[in-house]
Amino acid sequence: MKNSNNLNLKTIAERAGVSTATVSNVINGNYHKVSEKTAQRVNEIISELGYSPSAAARSLVSNESRIIALLIPNMMLEGGFGVDPYASEMVSLLEKEIQQEGYYMMVRSVNRILDIAELAHTWNADGVIILGAYPEEVEEIGYKLDSIPVVYTDTYSNDIPIANIGIDDYKGGYISAKYLLEKGHRKIAFVGPDENVSYVIKERCRGFRDALKEYNLKLSDEDIYVSDTSIDGGVEIGNRIINSDKKYTAISAMSDTLALGICSALLHNGIKIPDDISIIGFDNIKPCDYINPSLTTVSQNLEEKASLVGKRLFEMIKTKKSDKTNEILDVEIIERQSVKTL
Repeated sequence: MKNSNNLNLKTIAERAGVSTATVSNVINGNYHKVSEKTAQRVNEIISELGYSPSAAARSLVSNESRIIALLIPNMMLEGGFGVDPYASEMVSLLEKEIQQEGYYMMVRSVNRILDIAELAHTWNADGVIILGAYPEEVEEIGYKLDSIPVVYTDTYSNDIPIANIGIDDYKGGYISAKYLLEKGHRKIAFVGPDENVSYVIKERCRGFRDALKEYNLKLSDEDIYVSDTSIDGGVEIGNRIINSDKKYTAISAMSDTLALGICSALLHNGIKIPDDISIIGFDNIKPCDYINPSLTTVSQNLEEKASLVGKRLFEMIKTKKSDKTNEILDVEIIERQSVKTL
């Protein structure tokens, strides 16, 4: 029995006076392979026939799935990326980039590196985006996905060449501390994931410490509060800070997600921000503008990051050439209402 999709392609090709390969190129958006006039004619016939090929049919014709696998490793099992505003915002921005290229996004949070390879191959993905991976995972991911274009974000790879779009984490930590210090704060709590596990936090903490040194101050272990990146984690840390005897004047959270949780705990306990204590976040996600008081934060340009991830990945797909460039984006302070001058 003949494939109905092939019959449709043949019908369109016969009416347009072109080959089925030309029709396939038009359907899959490969307009550089056909003239503008031919593409217009084929599209007119497609519209007349009401032809709408499925993704599976396109895959059969083009030998491409048109699927991009967006994988989020090391994410909490409970809730996944849906409970992390940063991850949700990145997913939304990347979906826009992927749709603009005529591809489909399949997204999954995973807790095992093996799952990344299994999912990418099961979906027959044309490309993979990985939102953050640990250095020790990079080599294994590369080995298992060596035939698929892969772009990472915020990944330190222990000198293994990868295509990565990251930010200047050291500078982010440095300017977070520097901003608070210039506002007169000296008793500052540092909040984030374990720096011994996350290289991103390790670099931010290194920058933070170097800023303190310029004021002859030191970040003691007692001033470091470790938590996973979640609202609930922030609430827990906020309650711990409230119950401590450290009398902090400011808190530097290494994600806005944590900062939002901390703010919730502080306000719930009648502690005014910034009158009683100041707080600065990291990322500049959209909720920062809408909470009261609005959150001062270290901004990374998420739109630019998503755009560069998409650009890098689709260049690799189209040219069938590997790219191992590590591109680092700048960060800056976005001043709002959550930090006061002492």
